[in-house]
Amino acid sequence: MPKKDPYLHIADGPKVMGILNATPDSFSDGGKYLNVDRALDRIHIMIQNGADIIDIGGESTRPGSDPVPVQEELDRVIPLIEKAVPLFSNVDFSIDTTKFEVAKAALENGVHIVNDVSGLQKEPRLADLCAEFEAGYVLMHSQGDPKTMQKDPQYDDVLNDIFSFFEKKLKILRTKGVHKIILDPGLGFGKKLQHNLRLIEGLEVFKKFDLPILVGASRKSMIGTILNGRPTDGRVAGTIALHYHALMKGANILRVHDVEEASDSIRIFNAIKTQE
Repeated sequence: MPKKDPYLHIADGPKVMGILNATPDSFSDGGKYLNVDRALDRIHIMIQNGADIIDIGGESTRPGSDPVPVQEELDRVIPLIEKAVPLFSNVDFSIDTTKFEVAKAALENGVHIVNDVSGLQKEPRLADLCAEFEAGYVLMHSQGDPKTMQKDPQYDDVLNDIFSFFEKKLKILRTKGVHKIILDPGLGFGKKLQHNLRLIEGLEVFKKFDLPILVGASRKSMIGTILNGRPTDGRVAGTIALHYHALMKGANILRVHDVEEASDSIRIFNAIKTQE
């Protein structure tokens, strides 16, 4: 199957990445889409609501979560990918994984992008794999692993530290032959509230790399904290507000649970931008 180029879509304006968690324990929608048919229905709805990319994951990366064995993660995502990619050929698919075996199987079944929350820190071979398949790669920053990452993360300067991280990893990726790269500062992955807010406010510094920037704050605990402990299903408006600020600062892709709301906000953003 020919590989799509996510850059071709991003050049046309900000895009929406819809989240599909084939997991029993994800923080917002765990257990909802373990059934393949139900997951396919959800993908269909997300595409109708404006999703440009569907991000499929089989291992929860919420704070405190435990790792999943390779075979279990494969069993969760590959049967879905085998059906979804040919059925919905009008969108790009990404695989949210840190495992070489899972990424390889997904790419072999037509997935276009590897979304690696570890930023090559767990599995450096993902760079070679993406080069081999001419796939896109989401380079995300994280500090620690999901089990321990929120136990008092520290930075000298969060913007400078992540900028340096991107510089080092980009050099590796480009040396390996990976050129379709998307940057994700990794909100909530080893960051305190003030780190997350500083990243959003200073997001435009990463535009210096001249690469697409992905922001994923959808329903995250930082929004709940700001809203006095609001549970996940009450964080949609906060998500939209935070993501809209990210758009103003240069974000190109919003990774979200609530696709229609994100698509609407991008339409408003684009309408205003055309008046400038």
